[in-house]
Amino acid sequence: MRLTKIKLAGFKSFVDPTTIYIPSKLVGVVGPNGCGKSNIIDAVRWVMGESSAKHLRGDSMADVIFNGSTARKPVGHASIELAFDNTEGKVTGQYAGYNEIAIRRQVSRDGTSTYFLNGTRCRRRDITDIFLGTGLGPRSYSIIEQGMISRLIEAKPEELRVFLEEAAGISKYKERRRETENRIKHTRENLDRLNDLLEEIDKQLGKLKRQSRAAERYKELKEEERQVKAELLALRYSSLHEDCSEREKQIRELETSMEAELAEQRAVEAELEKLRESLTGANESFNEVQGDYYRLGADVARIEQAIQHSKESRQQQQQELARAEQTLGEVGEHIERDTSRLEQLVQDISAIEPELQTTAERAEQAGAVLQAAEQAMHEWREAWDEFNRRSAERSQSVQVERTRLDHLERHMQQLDERLQRMGQEQLNLDSDAPADEVDRLIQVAAEQEELAAARQSLLMAAGQRISEVRSGIDLREQETAALQSTHHDLRGQLASLETLQQAALGQRSAAVTGWLEAQGLSGAPRLAQEIEVESGWEHAVETVLGQYLEAVCVDGFENAEQMLSGFEQGALALFNTAAEVAAVPINGALAPLANKIRSPWSMAALLDSVYAAESLPEALAIAGSLSARESVVTRDGIWIGQGWLRVARDADDKAGVLQREREIGQLQEEIAAQAAQLESLRADTARARDELLAAEQEREQLQGEYNEAHRRAGELQAELSACRSRLEHHQNRSQDVLRETEELRVQKSREEEEHGTARARLDEALAEIEMLTAEREERTRRQQALVEELDAAREQSRSAQQAMHELALRAESLRTAREATQESLERMREQSRQLASRRDELSGILSHGDTPIVELESQLSEKLARRSEVEADLGAARKQVEDIEHGVRQQDQERVRLERAVAGRREQVEHDRMAWQEIKVRSDTLMEQISESGFDYEQLLGAMDEAATVAARAEQAETLEKRIQRLGPINLAAIDEFEEESERKVYLDAQHADLTEALETLETAIAKIDRETRDRFKETFDIVNKGLQERFPRLFGGGHAYMELAGEDLLDTGVTVMARPPGKRNSTIHLLSGGEKALTAIALVFSIFELTPSPFCMLDEVDAQLDDANVGRYCDMVRELSGQVQFIFITHTKITMEMANQLTGVTMNEPGVSRLVAVDIDAAVEMAAM
Repeated sequence: MRLTKIKLAGFKSFVDPTTIYIPSKLVGVVGPNGCGKSNIIDAVRWVMGESSAKHLRGDSMADVIFNGSTARKPVGHASIELAFDNTEGKVTGQYAGYNEIAIRRQVSRDGTSTYFLNGTRCRRRDITDIFLGTGLGPRSYSIIEQGMISRLIEAKPEELRVFLEEAAGISKYKERRRETENRIKHTRENLDRLNDLLEEIDKQLGKLKRQSRAAERYKELKEEERQVKAELLALRYSSLHEDCSEREKQIRELETSMEAELAEQRAVEAELEKLRESLTGANESFNEVQGDYYRLGADVARIEQAIQHSKESRQQQQQELARAEQTLGEVGEHIERDTSRLEQLVQDISAIEPELQTTAERAEQAGAVLQAAEQAMHEWREAWDEFNRRSAERSQSVQVERTRLDHLERHMQQLDERLQRMGQEQLNLDSDAPADEVDRLIQVAAEQEELAAARQSLLMAAGQRISEVRSGIDLREQETAALQSTHHDLRGQLASLETLQQAALGQRSAAVTGWLEAQGLSGAPRLAQEIEVESGWEHAVETVLGQYLEAVCVDGFENAEQMLSGFEQGALALFNTAAEVAAVPINGALAPLANKIRSPWSMAALLDSVYAAESLPEALAIAGSLSARESVVTRDGIWIGQGWLRVARDADDKAGVLQREREIGQLQEEIAAQAAQLESLRADTARARDELLAAEQEREQLQGEYNEAHRRAGELQAELSACRSRLEHHQNRSQDVLRETEELRVQKSREEEEHGTARARLDEALAEIEMLTAEREERTRRQQALVEELDAAREQSRSAQQAMHELALRAESLRTAREATQESLERMREQSRQLASRRDELSGILSHGDTPIVELESQLSEKLARRSEVEADLGAARKQVEDIEHGVRQQDQERVRLERAVAGRREQVEHDRMAWQEIKVRSDTLMEQISESGFDYEQLLGAMDEAATVAARAEQAETLEKRIQRLGPINLAAIDEFEEESERKVYLDAQHADLTEALETLETAIAKIDRETRDRFKETFDIVNKGLQERFPRLFGGGHAYMELAGEDLLDTGVTVMARPPGKRNSTIHLLSGGEKALTAIALVFSIFELTPSPFCMLDEVDAQLDDANVGRYCDMVRELSGQVQFIFITHTKITMEMANQLTGVTMNEPGVSRLVAVDIDAAVEMAAM
């Protein structure tokens, strides 16, 4: 897979569409600073998916679009396309079969990016997937931008690990691991939601089970109600059906009377029709006579018009004959004039033709003289061009030698200046060595690190305190949440019990509640709420008191008659708390039931003569000794009297009133206690949060102090490193200055020799130029003589040509006039013949006289006489039509009278029919309702008693409706919902099992990915480390370097580089010089390339910090690797340029706009050798 070309349009300084061809594996990009070379690197990173504008040296993604210059307007979008040669098939997946792969990215001003693969729109992820594991990417080790070499070698261990992961192909494993972790996270979230859902469904199932039982009871009552309502509809339909039959009989009688009146109306209409037929015949006769009259009038008018037209036409023909004779005379005159003019033109043409021939011969002779003069001038110009070429070569030689002399003199002056600067720099270096500053910084840095360590200890202690406080807060919040949940459940139970209790005590009846509010008793307690029963005897008391438990406690019955006058519906019981009931003697051997009850008032009115027994045998034994008013009740609610026994085993909402009232009281006490406990927990949590806030503030203060101390220590360490680097730089620079000074002296001596040689060549060229100047003057004089001869020949030729042209124009004008005169003469003769023919024709027409006009006047007299006769017949026909129309009007009035009578009868019939129809519709509606209810009308009538009435069935239906209403709100869907929720729970249980199994599978996959990642990383680390150990000595000429792991876990451990150039004992990579860091980074990157060669590598001024010797080693290594990796490098170094097979120059002749100049080095060498 090889990069073949880069297409740029509108990207940064490349505003015009530009194509950079990459024909070989060593391509150099050169140009001055700021011309846009690095924009090529940015373009490649951007098209590979770079999404950070900061990494593209911009503030936003719109900054990559050309923003205009002094001469150019901004553009609206930018586009970059990379073309790859995939003939080796290294790209896998769906694009493996393509020999060429094109990747393109476009961006508009709104920041919207669009990606294309082989012209097809795709996602950014599709682009990154193609390069996964290849070493290519927007931030991979294959693209080394300016400054990245130093950042790479000084990178943190975690950042350096990323490059090894890319080389090992771990990036795709990390992507798979990230996706798997996301799936695990989603699976766990789904599992949590499923657990919450199952818990909620369990609660719902209990509630729906109760509601479904109530719904079943409701359906039974509804079915009974439906039967009763269907019978009611059948009775109503029977009544309406009889009424409908009676009205139908009345309608038939009315229709018979209406038919008789209609027969009389039809007789009148028949007579009227006869009269209308007679009227039609009379009208036809009248119309025929009237038509004859109108036709005769038209004939009279037509003949009168014909007479008038004949007179006008004869007058026009006489006028036209006079005009024709006049025109014929004028045409004859024209013919005579044209004949004379034609003869004169023929004579003129014959006279001019000899003169024209003579003039043409003179013009031909002048042309030959002009051609000879021009040929002489052409030969002189060729000789002059040759002379100028030789003169220019000599002048160019002089200019070259002068330029070379100027360049040598300037360069020698620069060498003198550099030698002077070198001497001054050597003096400065000797006087500015920072050795003392290094010792001072070492001592200050150690003190600052001790201070930072002390602050760190305090910070850890504060963090421990915060953790303890937070744990306490979490524990209290858990207790609060559990207590709130219990509190919420108890309140729900209390609300349910209170609702049941209200229904049991009749407090849900709207009629009774309204009456109590009207009487001011809405807040009065019920009897069951005011009494307290001994535990275990609740059922017995409920059996005895029964409906009296719902009694409203009032203070006296003084206004009972007035109060009860407004009570019209419902059941009501009142208990007088102020009543004094005389005590009834009781059997001292028996236990009264009243002893089992504690209440604010006496219960003697309700419980006197009622005794309590523990069991049924005991009660039966007591029953034999009871009087007629006495009774005994057992603990489980069996009530026995003299000759009677009652047992209550109902399971409706009336049962358990007293037990429920006791449970309500207990729940209210428990809820109050929990509320107090919750308040206490909240107060403790608030105090703990205040303590946590204070601790966090203290930790923040300590963190700030620690950060400041750590920052100061870092600054001191950085200052120390910088100072050490300066010291080392001073030493290295001093050696470099001495070496460069010697080199400059040798170079100056060599250039002084070249200066003398160039001066000799310049003097020789100046002598040759003086000889050429004399030759130039001679040739100039020859030119002036030739120009004069050429001008005279041209003037003579021009005069001859002009005379010949004037004679030719005159001859042509005479010929044209002759042809025009001939054509005009022919037209006049033809017109003369046409006018003579028309004159003869008009004379023949006028010779016939006035004969046609006399005949027309005779016909007019006959037509006028005939019209008078027809006018008399027309009056008689009109009289007959008027008589018949009078008879028609009389019969029509009779018909209208009869129609009104029939309409009145029909209206009465329609009114009765509408009434019948209304009854019919009502009965049909009732029948439809019976059918919709699912019953048969005949079967309903057969099943009912003969004595059944509408009122009885309506009362029965109302009773059933009230019973249904007493059931309260019913959830009819509860039955189906209960079944659906049950099935849903089974389904969700299965889902829970599936999710648990899927979670285990995903965790197994994570472990497998981690294992493969560790193996690959370890293998890659060992190979790259070995490559670094081999390449480092080659680049430095000695020394050694190696990598080591920063941690123990291969899954996330960082990587550090240790390097020691020959002859040095540096303890850290930061102590290396800039050039040494660059060489170390190059050794590391090339070791990675050797392991995983990426398709191409882009290097941006990597050799900027290297001297010539190191640049040579760097180039040797690039050439070695170019067999596996394609290199595109940006450089300012001549040695690196010599390595390139092709050089692409970037220029900026137009401010702000980059352009390309490409040079093939091999082709250039061949051209220079020719």
